[in-house]
Amino acid sequence: MTREEMLQQLDDHSHTWDMIVIGGGATGLGTAVEAASRGYRTLLLEQDDFAKGTSSRSTKLIHGGVRYLQQGNVALVLEALHERGLLVGNAPHLVHDLAFVVPLYDWWEGPFYGIGLKMYDVMAGRLGLGPSRSLSRTETLEHLPTVEPKGLRGGVIYHDAQFDDARLAISLALTLADLGNVPLNYLPVTGLVKEGGLITGVTARDEETGREYRLRARVVINATGVFTDRVRHMDEPLAAPVIAPSQGVHLVLDRAFLPGDSAIMIPHTADGRVLFAVPWHGRVVVGTTDTPVATVSLEPRPLQEEIDFLLAHAARYLTSHPTRDDILSAFAGLRPLVHPGDGEKTAAISREHAVLISASGLVTITGGKWTTYRKMGEDTVNQAAAVAGLDSRPSVTADLHIHGWQKGSTPEAPLDVYGAEAEAVKMLAVENPAWGEPLHPRLPYSAREVVWAVRHEWARTIEDVLARRTRALILDARASMDVAPKVAELMARELGRDETWQRAQVEKFCELARGYLAG
Repeated sequence: MTREEMLQQLDDHSHTWDMIVIGGGATGLGTAVEAASRGYRTLLLEQDDFAKGTSSRSTKLIHGGVRYLQQGNVALVLEALHERGLLVGNAPHLVHDLAFVVPLYDWWEGPFYGIGLKMYDVMAGRLGLGPSRSLSRTETLEHLPTVEPKGLRGGVIYHDAQFDDARLAISLALTLADLGNVPLNYLPVTGLVKEGGLITGVTARDEETGREYRLRARVVINATGVFTDRVRHMDEPLAAPVIAPSQGVHLVLDRAFLPGDSAIMIPHTADGRVLFAVPWHGRVVVGTTDTPVATVSLEPRPLQEEIDFLLAHAARYLTSHPTRDDILSAFAGLRPLVHPGDGEKTAAISREHAVLISASGLVTITGGKWTTYRKMGEDTVNQAAAVAGLDSRPSVTADLHIHGWQKGSTPEAPLDVYGAEAEAVKMLAVENPAWGEPLHPRLPYSAREVVWAVRHEWARTIEDVLARRTRALILDARASMDVAPKVAELMARELGRDETWQRAQVEKFCELARGYLAG
């Protein structure tokens, strides 16, 4: 369905939506797919683009959470490892096994981390991705050729999963549409409709046309991540906040800093977090930080001290010491941590989720992380169905294939993120051979991905294409700025836009992309 066709469904007032989900990130999309797969008529509304916020700015890992095992939160690790196994099966075109190596420099680290990671294996059970084992010094250097050799005693290798976060979000939106329901971007909710003190729907505005909508629903679900409290305040203006937002920053470097197929995991940094250096789409992603923030925005920016922190830790463990000039892109995301209420540091707050129900019937789902998005949706829909008085129906998402499902894909093949649709994307070059040409020598994308994004994935802006349908902005911010005019031209032909729109889009995108430059 096109966006225009989906908007037409909003004009059908003969039916009330069973569930309206506010928020088009991991939590909202997972909740909407959960609801739709049970047969509930579902509408999802996103204020900007799908995964615009936190859900496209992760460490790109689907994992049990070694840090939570260290904290003793066994229940969360068990749940996350179970969900990791399900997702590897349900989205094999997007989620892949990845080997992680913990380099060891002190004598006591081998037994300590070796035993801990064996527990990790046991907890994963039949859904495990591979056994952990100890590595000699020589084996560690074979896996991590650029790791700091001075004082290196050996290592421990274990397995977790890696994914493309924004692409999984788009695939979930497509899954929702496959199920006959409606995901709409650029349609922010402007208010909640109440009758007799109970929420009966929402008001929303189409950002492209300015048209206002009044939409009825049996239940409204707030799944807006770090914006959770804003929606709660539409319902209860004096409600106490439940979100303690924390900023995490990642740096993207050339693959030369970490050649090979294994990632580095450092179990304990100065701020108490786990540090990763992860090969991803031909680059290396280094992260993350944990910085409490007082305000939230759709476009957070890395702080200079966060960039310095990551560079310093990378230099500590890599033989080649990256500088600011080596950073291809630096991005920040905000975690929607559930407020602890006792002044606890955000680095120590669990990623468990919470479902809240207000007196007027607003169902709020918050907290959590990408790995557990499906379970979060299941728990939320269970509660929402009860609030709405809908028939109770069992969850089926544990075995639900995500749009594009196809085995045999590889993380380094650019078109493999499309899964079963990869061949159709390739065939666009038959329609126009020029669309098969690379957009930029430093980017693994061609014009056909731009055309596909507009025609089949509801991309409306240059940013939609270069930040989320492809990952150009994350892989190389300067190169993405270089190709912005070409992308604008391609999109304008598909969307029927003029040159004024193209110029405005290029200017807006380049202003955004400059925020991803570390210099």
